[in-house]
Amino acid sequence: MEAEDEQSNTMMEEIYSNGGEESARSRPIISGEQLDIEAYASLYQGRTKITRLMFIAEHCDNASMQLEALRVAYDEIKKGENTQLFREVVQKIDGRLGPNYTMDVAWCDSVDRRAEQRKEKLENELNAYRTNLIKESIRMGYNDFGDFYYAHGALGDAFKSYVRTRDYCTTSKHIIHMCMSAILVSIEMGQFTHVTSYVSKAEQTPEALEPVTVAKLRCAAGLAHLEAKKYKHAARKFLEVGPDLGSSYNEVIASQDVATYGGLCALASFDRAELKACSKVIDNVSFRNFLELVPEVRELINDFYSSHYASCLDYLGNLKANLLLDIHLHDHVETLYDQIRNKALIQYTHPFVSVDLQMMANAFKTSVAGLQKELETLITDNQIQARIDSHNKILYARHADQRNATFQRVLQTGNEFDQDVRAMLLRANLLKFEYNLRASRKL
Repeated sequence: MEAEDEQSNTMMEEIYSNGGEESARSRPIISGEQLDIEAYASLYQGRTKITRLMFIAEHCDNASMQLEALRVAYDEIKKGENTQLFREVVQKIDGRLGPNYTMDVAWCDSVDRRAEQRKEKLENELNAYRTNLIKESIRMGYNDFGDFYYAHGALGDAFKSYVRTRDYCTTSKHIIHMCMSAILVSIEMGQFTHVTSYVSKAEQTPEALEPVTVAKLRCAAGLAHLEAKKYKHAARKFLEVGPDLGSSYNEVIASQDVATYGGLCALASFDRAELKACSKVIDNVSFRNFLELVPEVRELINDFYSSHYASCLDYLGNLKANLLLDIHLHDHVETLYDQIRNKALIQYTHPFVSVDLQMMANAFKTSVAGLQKELETLITDNQIQARIDSHNKILYARHADQRNATFQRVLQTGNEFDQDVRAMLLRANLLKFEYNLRASRKL
């Protein structure tokens, strides 16, 4: 009895520490500082760097952040050849960054003129390759066209050119290259059904897949599942990304994104056992390397698993503003947060016969009235088997009567045994008196 009392006291102390203002754990919570645009942009390259910056400028309420994102996007576009994106950025800047960030007509005309010359040259080369019927040259010609269109922002034409190389692929590596190019353009266009299709096609040639290519395919598949709101599938794909990825796929996704997307999707969809499993999250050695890049996500996962909900929710609250500026995660933040919070509420109530709503409200840093509404919703959806005493503010679990359930199972087993024995006796008597045989003779 004394051991049980000690265990109970320890558990109660843990519950109070979850919601108390002064927790025994002095773990630092990240500050709600605004996103460092320069540092964020440095994680990416190519078109995705520009589109992410423009997305931030469009969805951010902070004027200084908007202008900083547009300034970095302007400078990055001038390094390339996409005049269409350049005009869009200049229009969004609207002269707010001074004379150095206005419409550069001479640059646009120069780029467009060179593009026309380059396109004409590529057409002549491709026609010559077709005439000579050299498959490898034709494949390279279409690849060059795809690269040209992609650089100038004609994503639809780029996708068509890359896909046309399929008929001229002679090795597995050619097929992988075609699939990766099609996946890249499909992600930029937001056509994630194409992404799934070409990931599957690339995985059908495993002999040509290098570890870094496998990691890229896992990332692409994870993004496709995330877009389809299949969070559990997305989490599994991100968790399978190997350490070979590094910064090799930063034209699509950074290693920090793998940790963030995978961690949040896992929290929203995995149960406690899956979170701890060596092949899943906490004990996953390869994924742990990604989590080290985003300590906030690592800590909130550990807090959630350890039932330190106040700290976990603090991390989530501080991360939210920046997550809403992520081009792939923006539309899913609210849903993921709701699912994570609901799982935390369910996990908190599961071990107890009764729970004081005031203590629980402290643990989740909310009001008793707000908590009661959340619990009512979960009870209505049959996610929590409980009832609420609104007067005393206590949640009572409706656990099944184990004793009665055992008696019911025993009675059911006895009835089934009785029926089996009666059937066996009937069959034995039929065989003894040769009933089936005599019936057949009459026929």
